[in-house]
Amino acid sequence: MIEIEVEAEAWTGALPETEAVVERAALAALGKVEGDIVVLLTDDESVRELNARFRDKDRPTNVLSFPAPENAAPHLGDIVLAYGVCATEAEAQGKTLADHLSHLVVHGVLHLLGRDHEDDAEAEEMEAEEREILAQIGVADPYLAEQD
Repeated sequence: MIEIEVEAEAWTGALPETEAVVERAALAALGKVEGDIVVLLTDDESVRELNARFRDKDRPTNVLSFPAPENAAPHLGDIVLAYGVCATEAEAQGKTLADHLSHLVVHGVLHLLGRDHEDDAEAEEMEAEEREILAQIGVADPYLAEQD
């Protein structure tokens, strides 16, 4: 089950189909894995507070993933997205908010499933998996612009 909580109305104001976009991306990233995920769509300040509290980084970021402990099964974890950061990035990268949101949800779910990008090899593997999942839901390669 994908539970979506919209805390910042800016999300649905800018993208009325926000919840459908999140659900589609999360389900695609889960694939055959069964489990529950909570996705919180909030503002930059809320994400800044979480980032400072849990990662010692006192700034907003686009997406945070909080994997659940194994004894919390079937809950896999929580994903939190900051509207302002995401919207600004989408515009700067020439992407629609829906496509950028899809990418960040897929990215967050993969973190919940244990993927990471701490070194170059892990990053390449995770990016390849993201590209494959996003292609399945009709979202263009989010890393294409970086390769130019």
